[in-house]
Amino acid sequence: MRLQLALVTLSAGLLYGAGDAAQRLDAAADVMTEIMSAPDKGIPQDLLGKAECIVIVPGLKKGAFIVGAKYGKGFMLCRKAGAGWSAPAAVRVEGGSVGFQIGASETDVVLLVMNHGGAKKLLQSKFTVGADANAAIGPVGRNSSAETDAQMHAEILTYSRSRGVFAGVSLEGATLRPDEDWNKELYNKPLKNRDIVLGNVPIPDSATRLILELNKYSSRKG
Repeated sequence: MRLQLALVTLSAGLLYGAGDAAQRLDAAADVMTEIMSAPDKGIPQDLLGKAECIVIVPGLKKGAFIVGAKYGKGFMLCRKAGAGWSAPAAVRVEGGSVGFQIGASETDVVLLVMNHGGAKKLLQSKFTVGADANAAIGPVGRNSSAETDAQMHAEILTYSRSRGVFAGVSLEGATLRPDEDWNKELYNKPLKNRDIVLGNVPIPDSATRLILELNKYSSRKG
């Protein structure tokens, strides 16, 4: 297990380098734009309006060295006490059953955190989907009227998009950790994810477009 994690981390070092955080924020904004511009196939807007936090990982990649290993970097944002969304906190995603489509080398991943309990757990130093919080495959469509009982009681709803096809997907076993290197790159000082999403950290210019997209499609403003 340690060897596998070390090799996944090594492959990640080849995929992501210094200066990539701002580019990944643009990619995250692209993911939300494309998902929400097709409401009949994307995340139900009322669910986005209810969510306490969101995690967006553009292009989660298959491991280059280990069959089945997966790795990606993205961002977590939570509701601000006043209105809108917080500044983005960087996260790393490792492992898990992501369900790549056949032939796809990468998949965009989105997690909706639906309550305060799920948000609190996600801010731990290490968080595993399904083990540390109840997760369910997210419903897709214009609204969430087709929710199952499991989805209605889930702390986290999980989605993916591969080769233009967007759907709910199981992320069981995927582990999320803070990426303090990227936080330092974005904010020019060391910051914990909790301090970013629960505090009054100014939103970096590189995140403006992502924040605008989230506020545009989020029905709740407080």
